[in-house]
Amino acid sequence: MPIKFSPKYKINNQIAKALMRIEAVKETIVLLPITPQVIKNLRKTARLQTTHYSTMIEGNRLDQDQIQNLVEHDQHITGRERDEREVIGYFNALDEVDRIIKQGESISEKVIKRLHCLVMNSGKRSRIKYTPYRDGQNVIKDGRTGEIVYMPPEAKDVDPLMKSLVDWLDNCKGNGIPTPVSASILHYQFATIHPYYDGNGRTARLLTTLLLHQDGYDLKGLYSLEEYYAKDLNRYYNAISIGPSHNYYMGRQDADITEWIEYFCEGMAQAFEKVKDQAQLASSSKEHDKTSILKKLNKRQKIVLELFQESEEITASDVGSILKLKPRTARNICSSWVESGFLMVTDSSKKARKYKLSSDICNGLKDRVT
Repeated sequence: MPIKFSPKYKINNQIAKALMRIEAVKETIVLLPITPQVIKNLRKTARLQTTHYSTMIEGNRLDQDQIQNLVEHDQHITGRERDEREVIGYFNALDEVDRIIKQGESISEKVIKRLHCLVMNSGKRSRIKYTPYRDGQNVIKDGRTGEIVYMPPEAKDVDPLMKSLVDWLDNCKGNGIPTPVSASILHYQFATIHPYYDGNGRTARLLTTLLLHQDGYDLKGLYSLEEYYAKDLNRYYNAISIGPSHNYYMGRQDADITEWIEYFCEGMAQAFEKVKDQAQLASSSKEHDKTSILKKLNKRQKIVLELFQESEEITASDVGSILKLKPRTARNICSSWVESGFLMVTDSSKKARKYKLSSDICNGLKDRVT
């Protein structure tokens, strides 16, 4: 029999205030005069922090410097093979999140199974398979006392519960639920279903990141919610342990999750505000003092600058994708930017016309990524 997921919660004053803080920072970051190189540096730091803290929550022993040496320089540590596999798997899963966003793919059970496969396997994308849900019962115990912390739903209920969660997500787009709230509910419900024997926490956090980034809460990829969780693990576990019993069927399945949403939105607001402070500091430093050029650019042009972090040339299709514009509108905007001196044409082919930043913009942004 189909299971319908209908979470119980209410948007109270605490959640509403956190949502307003999130929106305020979201608008501020777009307008800050940050160069592509500064964005790249801050994004790299956030990505390393996300990997470090998300795997640390699960007991990984590598610190952030060791993780950086592993993923950037392939430097290994004897006796830490399992920790290294977890880190590489998570880093590969973050790459997949980026790919999913660029492809415009919505969250489905196939996407979930793909991400979980990468979390549990340090192999390359070419080896991705869809991992099946657990076929038996698992129990989460306290590692120190051995006491049962949580008993998830039985295996027979996992498949319909996951289908109901994905259906609920599909219906979120038009029902007015703020994205941070729907992301918090996704995180909670996935952890509650616990569809796998292992890797549930990491996959839940990846799905949260995916949903937020898909809906425009990426903040240029500069923040890490995982740091907020990891700084006070007891609070994280207490917030997500809703209900009068550790048994899914004895209260958790229909519990009021307002308290968890409060915790999540507050953490998101704190993470966003930290990024704003870092970005303001970076944009005001002498090393990256390019404000005179950046202040002349409009909101769309500042967003498009991100494309030049990975490529020297872009197409109208790239512009349309990042700005969510129709192809004809994207082509018209690119043409107008050529006339205004923001872009210049490098390949005049009608089918694959390419653009790069004009000489004036490049000279003003000497630290751009090419």
